[in-house]
Amino acid sequence: MRIGELAERAGVSVRSLRYYEEQGLLTSTRSASGQRHYTDYEVERVTFIQRLYAAGLSSRTITELLPCVDSPSEENSDAALERMGQERDRLTAHIAELVQTRDALDGLMTSARAHRDQYQGAASA
Repeated sequence: MRIGELAERAGVSVRSLRYYEEQGLLTSTRSASGQRHYTDYEVERVTFIQRLYAAGLSSRTITELLPCVDSPSEENSDAALERMGQERDRLTAHIAELVQTRDALDGLMTSARAHRDQYQGAASA
């Protein structure tokens, strides 16, 4: 199938597929005229790549995980699980930072409301 059909079947843009190829996440064969051609397998692969992106993984991390798919083995599975664990820890730390930032903003909003209320009370007196 050509790139447009793969994009349609996998529910992604043609631009995304080209990016996946640039990052080494996806491969195609080329016709004599240079058109990309894919097999049905690539539909599943693109869907899997999309799931990894949705989980917050970068293309670099996805590249590190793909050997588990391309060459399944206990060693590759263990490496993939370890890498996903590292990413989960990174996301957990980021979430904690975001919660702290949100809490700081809540504090600023409380102070701003109190200041506004004082100002309004003084203006009406």
